[in-house]
Parts: sequence; C-alpha cells; structure tokens
Amino acid sequence: MASISSLNQIPCKTLQITSQYSKPTSKISTFPITSTNFPSISVKEFTNPKPKFTAQAKNYDKDDEWGPEVEQIKPSGGGVAVAEEEPPKEPSEIELLKKQLVDSFYGTNRGLSASSETRAEIVELITKLESMNPTPAPTEALPLLNGKWILAYTSFSGLFPLLSRGTLPLVRVEEISQTIDSETFAVQNCVVFAGPLATTSITTNAKFEVKSPKRVQIKFDEGIIGTPQLTDSIELPENVEFLGQKIDLSPFKSLINSVQDTASSVAKSISSQPPIKFPISNSNAQSWLLTTYLDDELRISRGDGGSVFVLIKEGSPLLKP
Repeated sequence: MASISSLNQIPCKTLQITSQYSKPTSKISTFPITSTNFPSISVKEFTNPKPKFTAQAKNYDKDDEWGPEVEQIKPSGGGVAVAEEEPPKEPSEIELLKKQLVDSFYGTNRGLSASSETRAEIVELITKLESMNPTPAPTEALPLLNGKWILAYTSFSGLFPLLSRGTLPLVRVEEISQTIDSETFAVQNCVVFAGPLATTSITTNAKFEVKSPKRVQIKFDEGIIGTPQLTDSIELPENVEFLGQKIDLSPFKSLINSVQDTASSVAKSISSQPPIKFPISNSNAQSWLLTTYLDDELRISRGDGGSVFVLIKEGSPLLKP
C-alpha cells in the first residue's frame, strides 16, 4: 500500500475555463497534494457565469484524469451571413404603358390598317403617356433627340398612299425612319422600299430651328432617290395553296432562274449609277413638329393638322416583336 507522502509526486494540470462572452474568471491551479492539504482541496466559484462556454484542457496526455479536450461549443444562431438576392425590379407605370402602346400597333401597318376601336385605344394610351412626359422641354434636351428613329405608328393621312404600296405583291415599305443630328440641326426622313431583287430608298433632307421648348420648325431643301441595291436571290417555295389546292411550283424554277439572272444584271448596272437628287422649293417644304413625349427609346410628336407620330429609337427592345 502506497504511503500518502508518495502522492506528492503526482502532477496536477491546469484547467482553464473560458467563456466566449467574457474573460476567464476562475482557474484551478496546480498545487502539490500533501497529507495536510488534501482534505481541504476547493475550487473558487465562477462569477457571472454564461449559459454557453468553451472548456479546454491544456497539456493533455493519455493518462490525464481530466479526459480528452472538450470541443468548443458554438453559440446558437451562428453561421456565415448570406446576402439575400434583391427581388426583380417591377416595371414602372410608364414602362407598362409604353409596352401596351407598342403592342396595340400590331397588325395596323403603322396605322394604315388600324380599326376605329384600335385608334381610340392608341389615342388613350398616347394621352396618358403625354401627361407623364419625363422631358417637358425636349428642345432643351437635344442629345435625347439625336439618332435614328423608326416610325411605328402615325395618323398622318399624307403617308397612307405611301403605306398602301405595301399591299402590292412585289413591293413593300420596309422602313420609315427619321434621323436627327442636333449638332448640325439636320433632319433626314427616309423611306425604304423592298422588291424581289433589290431595295431602294427615297430621302428628304431638312434643317430645323427651335421655336419653343417643345416645337421646332422644319424646312426641307433636298430630295434623294437612292439607286437600287441588289438583294439576295428569290426563294421559291416548293408549292403554294390556292383555293384549297396545292400547286406545284417546281416547273417554274427554271423560268424564275432565267428571269432572275436577267434582272440581276440590270440591277447591277443600275446600282453603279449615283443617286438622283432634286431640290424641294414648293409650299410643302416647311412644317412644324411638336414633341409631346420623349425619353431614351420612345418619342411622340404632333404635326400639322393634329397628326400624331410615334417613333422608337433604333436598337430599343420595343422594336422586338
């Protein structure tokens, strides 16, 4: 039986108890165990203890009576903060109105084929947009006017005979546009016609003068008839349906190819010629234009006789079907 005095050789390790919320408040210190102080071993009480803490035994070895290292206890509710994704931005009232207005143009051939009901709907939407105009003084924001604008709708009856050309089987109006250069105060109106083998254009050049925060005066000085530009070859379908019957077009392919070769040679010779220019000096050479709505992709203007023009900036998503 070992004597009590032999217990003096037993080392005692230090156990440090720390709380993650405060500095260590107590420690069981190493002391020699003797026959006189063994019965009086005591541990100081902790002050202000917390519900969660980390206990770690230092200098641990296999024979340590305190056991293995205590794993750190993490506080509840911890973890890596994850940034929440922002919800998609809701379209504004103006954006919704613009989309609704452009959708109402579908099937109207820029206004030529619009029914009275559709026209009434378009007028209502235009009036709402004009009341929410983000650019109350368009002539003072000339950079917004710069660029090429594509005509999407008009009530101007003077253009209807031109638009009706699109009902012909071999000729159609491919595009009507207006290009504005605010630095030189120049305006160019252009109509592009497309045929089976070539496209051509009629252009008018003008200068504009600012008359008020919304109105400009336009004076045309020159017209240009562009030379035809050769397009791709005619794509003839295998058959067409007429009066409920399918007609085979394969016998006509050789005839079409012969006509196409002849037309191509004629178009090439014409394309090499310079465009035809002519002066404009009659009473219709001047007009005024009032811009009632303007942003970076949509423009609404009113002209002589109360006619309205809706134009979309080239490259805008509003031009996509």
